[in-house]
Amino acid sequence: MNISITFRHMDATEAVKGYANEKIARMQRFLRTPLKAQVTLSCQHDRLHHIEVDIHAGHDHFHAHETSEDMYASIDKVVDKVERQIMTAKKALTAKKKGADRASAHLPAYVAVED
Repeated sequence: MNISITFRHMDATEAVKGYANEKIARMQRFLRTPLKAQVTLSCQHDRLHHIEVDIHAGHDHFHAHETSEDMYASIDKVVDKVERQIMTAKKALTAKKKGADRASAHLPAYVAVED
């Protein structure tokens, strides 16, 4: 797992860096391959905090960005967006399994036999 955090137009603090690192590292539990993440934290107009996240895991690529007045809220929102993208991709992958929909249609119905 490789997480790179970049600060733009703001001072780098260990608290924000640790918080972002912890939140992005949690995404690894949803992925099968090790993730490589690029997180960019920036401050715009002295009060808007912008965060952008790129995550690469094998052949999968996830990207999200968020802007708000609180950096921690922006991190939470962008993590929710990325998590939703990962879960959607996993559901699409399992739905595409070869013959899954056809096989379930041809299964015999369970019939209860009374004695």
